[in-house]
Amino acid sequence: MTETRLSFKEMCAKFDVTPRTLRYYEYIELLQPDREGRSRLYGSREVARMKLIMRGRKFGFQLEDIRQWLLIYENEGTEAQMRAWVDMADSQLGELAEQRVQLNEAIDELTSLRDNVAKTLKSG
Repeated sequence: MTETRLSFKEMCAKFDVTPRTLRYYEYIELLQPDREGRSRLYGSREVARMKLIMRGRKFGFQLEDIRQWLLIYENEGTEAQMRAWVDMADSQLGELAEQRVQLNEAIDELTSLRDNVAKTLKSG
């Protein structure tokens, strides 16, 4: 049974990334597609890695942090790397929580301002 592989263009479309981004991830060895001539082909391993990369970026991790995450995901990380990653995750969770607080404050402030202006329009 042959594994389904994505072309470079399909991979960009699937993850909504630019060709430059995908080439960069390959350059820094986060991804290692198969090559057939000049074509790059991405199998299930690379697709799974790209999902993790995108998730890590969404969570606000730096690419080097994501590299450690990928090692752990593939059971190649040492216990020290795993502990370091847990510490990084804890730190990032704290940062995201602070961003949530700031975002909620901004939403509340904007809502209040909007409501005041809408009230002024109704009474005017």
